[in-house]
Amino acid sequence: MCLIVLALRAHPRYPLVLLANRDEAYARPTEGAHRWVDAPNIFGGRDQEKGGTWLAVVPGTARRIAAVTNVRHPSARRVGLSRGALVRAALDGTLPEGDALDAYPAFNLLTGSETRLEYRNEEGARHVLEPGIHGLSNARLDVPWPKVERAREGLAQLLRAETLDFDAAFALLHEQDVAPDARLPETGVPRELEQRLSPAFIAMQGYGTRASTVVTFDRDGSIRFAERTFGEGGAPLAQVETTL
Repeated sequence: MCLIVLALRAHPRYPLVLLANRDEAYARPTEGAHRWVDAPNIFGGRDQEKGGTWLAVVPGTARRIAAVTNVRHPSARRVGLSRGALVRAALDGTLPEGDALDAYPAFNLLTGSETRLEYRNEEGARHVLEPGIHGLSNARLDVPWPKVERAREGLAQLLRAETLDFDAAFALLHEQDVAPDARLPETGVPRELEQRLSPAFIAMQGYGTRASTVVTFDRDGSIRFAERTFGEGGAPLAQVETTL
C-alpha cells in the first residue's frame, strides 16, 4: 500500500514535484536510493528480493521518472510477476504492452517526464496527465481516498512558496491521522485494518512505510532526489539527498 502525490507544471520553478511513500513488510530486503551498478543511468531504491523498484529516475538531458503502486480491491489480480520490474522497464523503454500486462498483478504506473507524464494500469488504461495536482494510492489515479485528498491539499499549500520546503514535504508524508469510518474505502480487508491503513504514514506490526521520497524536476534541468527510510514502528533509518 503506497501513496503518491504530484504537481505537474503547477509551479514556476518546478515543472514536476512528486512526493511518495512506499509501504512494505519490514522484513523484505531493500536498498535505499542509489545509482544502480547494473544500470548506472537509474537512481532510486531497490527491492533486493525481486530486483525492481517502486520509484526511480533517470537524470540528464532525457530525464524521466517512473513509480508504481499496487491495487487493493477484492477483484484485483494478486499474483504474477513483480510490479517493480515495470518501473525499470519504463525507464529502459521496454515496457510491455497489451496481453503481456496479464502477467502482472494489478498495478498503477506513472511514467514519463515533466513534458509528458502518463498513467497506465494492468487493464490497458493509458492516458497523459493534465497539468495540476494528482494523487494516487491503491485505487486508481485521483480516486479521492482520504489520504490522497489530504496529500493533494497539503502539496497545494507547499507550492505557494517560491522554493519547495523539503522538511515540510516530508512532514506531509509522515501524517498519521486515521480517516473517519464514513470515509474509509471498501477494499476487501477488515474494517480495523482499513483504519490502520488510512494514514499517509503507516506503522504496524511487521508492516509499514519503509521509504518517503521527495523528487523535484527543476527548470534548470536538474533533479533533486531526497529519501528517508524507516524500520519497524516507523523508526528512522537513513537519509539520502542529492541533486542529479
